[in-house]
Amino acid sequence: MIRPWMFVVVPLLLAGGVAWWSLQHDTAGPPVPARPAPSAPAPAASAAQAAAAPAAEVPVPAPAQPLQAADLPGALEALLGRQGVASFLRADDFARRLVATVDNLGRAHAPSSLWPVAATPGRFGVDESGGSTVAALDNAARYTPWVQWVERVDAAKAVALYRRMYPLLQAQYQQLGYPGRQFQGRLLEVIGLLLDTPEPAQPPTLQLLQFTGEVASQRPWVHYEFTDPALEALPAGQKILLRVGLVNERRLKKKLAEFRDALRTPPVN
Repeated sequence: MIRPWMFVVVPLLLAGGVAWWSLQHDTAGPPVPARPAPSAPAPAASAAQAAAAPAAEVPVPAPAQPLQAADLPGALEALLGRQGVASFLRADDFARRLVATVDNLGRAHAPSSLWPVAATPGRFGVDESGGSTVAALDNAARYTPWVQWVERVDAAKAVALYRRMYPLLQAQYQQLGYPGRQFQGRLLEVIGLLLDTPEPAQPPTLQLLQFTGEVASQRPWVHYEFTDPALEALPAGQKILLRVGLVNERRLKKKLAEFRDALRTPPVN
């Protein structure tokens, strides 16, 4: 599985710092490469995404005081607090991690080696209910402190920092393999995708993947997937939101919408 911090990486990390904690259902992945490989072409947009396309063209005015890479750690601490940054973020190469992760949230996989946030303590647990396997109730509770922290972030201040960061983010987006395209368009597209995440009436059922290799897995808790093919086929970011629990999903969507609205509001000169 994938870890649940990613959605906030969009609103807060992108805007100045946020996070996504780990559901401990994703493998650690390879070390961070010098530069992320270009992502595969995005799948065809849904009708809902197509309708929202014009919003993704909101321009980013050139900041009066663009943020330099060396000043980014201090700016994140000013917004999120030193303890928050130390607890939740991976500040090394932050701009690159943020851009790559946001782009990957709208795709099938979001490699944890590129995440700009730290993993959540503990393991992903399951319960048996009516002959089916579902995520344990305790899993959602693991994310409550993080969700509360995200909710306290001032969206307007986060967007102000994001705009100062934007030249750094745009440069990383072009190096990712998108010359001539704007990162802000991809950011708004991914936020819209996350806000469209389904809200199942019942906890989705899971199944443990079967491995036929000669060496047995030493970490079986990382090999669960949704039994519903439609859910398993969702983009990485939507599956992350599904796995944090319905209450947390709705709280995080509310914060994402708040951030998106602040992002669409022209800055005051």
